[in-house]
Amino acid sequence: MVDNFKALVVNNEEDFTVKVKNFSVKDLPAGDVFIKVEYSSINYKDSLATIPDGNIVKSYPFVPGIDLAGVVISSENPQFKEGDEVIATSYEIGVSHFGGFSEYARIPAEWIVPLPKGLTLKEAMVIGTAGFTAALSVLRLEENNVSPEKGKVLVTGSTGGVGSFAVSILSTLGYQVEASTGKESEQEYLKNLGATSIVQREEVFDGKIRALGKQKWQAAVDPVGGEPLASLLSQIEYGGSVAVSGLTGGTKLPTTVFPFILRGINLLGIDSVYCPMETRLKVWSRLATDFKPANLEELIQQEVTLEQLPDVLPILLKGQARGRILVKLG
Repeated sequence: MVDNFKALVVNNEEDFTVKVKNFSVKDLPAGDVFIKVEYSSINYKDSLATIPDGNIVKSYPFVPGIDLAGVVISSENPQFKEGDEVIATSYEIGVSHFGGFSEYARIPAEWIVPLPKGLTLKEAMVIGTAGFTAALSVLRLEENNVSPEKGKVLVTGSTGGVGSFAVSILSTLGYQVEASTGKESEQEYLKNLGATSIVQREEVFDGKIRALGKQKWQAAVDPVGGEPLASLLSQIEYGGSVAVSGLTGGTKLPTTVFPFILRGINLLGIDSVYCPMETRLKVWSRLATDFKPANLEELIQQEVTLEQLPDVLPILLKGQARGRILVKLG
């Protein structure tokens, strides 16, 4: 049994610190599956967990990282055995339960997904929570009769983790994808992911929210929220849907009822944290098959080590992320 290993530890007992430290197995929280972590990734929530006012971490010291993929070392649950390759994301991981920025983790079995055939551990963490959220968004759109032959689909916040994956998944499925961004420098990146055209951020929200606007898109994947979402809703075609999963544009939604009662628009809330396991398994299965982008490597902004994390984590808070940042631990 492994005794000592390294983990990124956030502490706020005296001064606020984010440091890689030696850790002991006995310091890990309860969980019936002991995992050697091979890969993790950086999400916006992880960056928030490493600043004093991020409002993510419940108690200190703490090991953040809401994603992990690795190999089972031992298991007290018959569902898993030594040598199994597994994925663990969401639930309380990296929030109130020590997360993936650690060489080893102990996780409750009911939070764990067996690595589906068609994915490697590395690919699973290129996908991570961001890719899972994007895939869940696309699944919900499909369930509400969105399909490639019905017209264009907009993706907002398209250079972020969720947005990038949504562009790539939709393109892989044959959709005509319009990617919204305010970053002129990233247009080639988005087209490489499969965006058929680039929409300037101001074309979605120009500062004015209209009760009803011109109908432009059959559906949208929106990790932004806020006033831009209110504007977007007024531009969705009759019977269309918007899957919303984020709040980088704000938490208030100053819309009217008109898009809903005059155009029959569906606003679909996407929760990847407590998504039922039956749905979770379905989404991961599709991420290993028809949802799997052919250009996964395009989605990697960089690959970093545990020791590099303190310097890299602020990138997401500064709006400098593009796609995914992978953390190699194994």
